This record gives sequence, structure tokens and C-alpha cells, in this order.
Amino acid sequence: MKLNASKIVVLSLIAVVCISFFYFQNNLIETSYYTLKFKKMPEKFDNFKIIHISDLHSKEFGKRNRVLLDKIAKEKPNFILITGDIIDRRNYNEEPSLYFAEQCMKIAPVYFSTGNHEMWSGKLNGLEEKMKNIGVSVLRNESNQIKIGDESIYILGIDDPVVYKTKEEGKVLVKNIKSSLKNVPKDSFKILLSHRPERIDIYENANVDLILSGHAHGGQIRLPYIGGILAPGQGFFPKYEEGVHNIGSAKIEISRGLGNSSFPLRVFNRPELVVISLKK
Repeated sequence: MKLNASKIVVLSLIAVVCISFFYFQNNLIETSYYTLKFKKMPEKFDNFKIIHISDLHSKEFGKRNRVLLDKIAKEKPNFILITGDIIDRRNYNEEPSLYFAEQCMKIAPVYFSTGNHEMWSGKLNGLEEKMKNIGVSVLRNESNQIKIGDESIYILGIDDPVVYKTKEEGKVLVKNIKSSLKNVPKDSFKILLSHRPERIDIYENANVDLILSGHAHGGQIRLPYIGGILAPGQGFFPKYEEGVHNIGSAKIEISRGLGNSSFPLRVFNRPELVVISLKK
């Protein structure tokens, strides 16, 4: 079948529109702002600003991630928290992510916990050493105290339990959280970095105040009025794929992430940079 000139023009326009749509859906960063209030928040940490990054998967926004770094610097955060999958184990290339983390350190202190891709990669020990060498606080079932005068908060980070059999993951997650809480005062304000958002049953009883997670990629493909289509660990139409949720006296914030992994495209689900303001 021969195509006349008008049909070729129409098909070309459709192709341009589709390519442009998918390009912007996967490369135009959306910044989400949340103000979260906590009774336990120490006075001296009131108005502290957090940048939450998850699931970068070695992706670059602009040359050497300049676009993403400029957006982070513009927010003037007090600290930057990364909840795993900074690399992608399928196409392992740590250099962009290490450079990104190093540049983030010039903006604010960086705290990192592992995701399933770091655990899967088989190269975590080397990556951890390199991140520590550039000043990143790598939290593996441990905590870090942040002090201002006589007040403090604690940032906890745990290893993703993906290396274990599925039926054991819950037990491992509980064990890892307990390890991270060692020597942390029970009544202190605590932020937990844990890659997986779906284990609400465990986080609800963890005696923490704020959980930051990723992993779900916002459901990868999002439909208006419906939300995400599919997330690992939750299946179709996941409940916990983005945003802030109340779980008992705590809150969980789930990032839609920045990069892609096994599925190469985001649809109605732009890469997300999360900015959280902590309020008393």
C-alpha cells in the first residue's frame, strides 16, 4: 500500500509527538514538596529540609547529572537521604552515581541505605567503601546521631533483605531494624531509610517517626484517577507506590524514584525529586 504525502506528514507528526512525550516523561524531573509535622520534633530541628532520592539506577539528567544537582542545590537542604538503587545491577556502572553522590556532598551531608540492586550486584562492599571515601554516611543496619546543641535526631538505615528467601524477608527486616535501633534512645525522633514500602505491618511497630522508601517506581505506568499499575512486592494496582501515608503514629513517604530498571519507560510518571520540610 502506497502512502500519499499527507499520510506521511500525519504519521511523522504522530511519531514526533510520541517520541517527545516519552522523552519528557522519562527525563523531565518533577519536584514534590511535603510539609510533615511531628509532636516529637525537637525545636532546633523545626523547619529542617530533607532531599529524598531513590532509585536513580545510574541515570543521568544532563551532563554528569548537572540538571538534577542544580535542582537539589536550589532547595538548600540540611541533608540528603538516598534510599537505595543508586546503581543498576543489570547494567552496572557505578561512576555516574559516585560522581553524583560526591557532588551532593558539596551541597549537604548525604546518608545512604541499600536497595535490592546494590544487594544483587555482588559489588556492594566495593561500592560502600568508595561512597565512604567521598564522605557519604552509609547506614547498614545502624544509626547516625545529628546534634544541634543539646537536641538531636537519629537517621537509621537498613539493608534491603532481598538476598534472603522471600518467606524470610520479613524476619530479616525486623532484625535489621532492631540492629539499627541499638543505642538509640526510645523517645528520640527517628528517620528510617528502608528501600521497600510494602512492609507497613513491620514499620508500624518499629518505634520510628518517619520512614523513607522507594522501590515501587510509582507503579511505573500511572493512570489518571487510578494510580500505579504494577510494583515489585505488591503486584498490580499497588497501594503503597508514592506519596505520604500515615501508619499508626508514624508517617511513610514513598518516592516514585528517578530512573528505570527492568521496564525502560515511565508513563504519566515523571522522575521525582522529593523535598520534605520537617515541622514541630
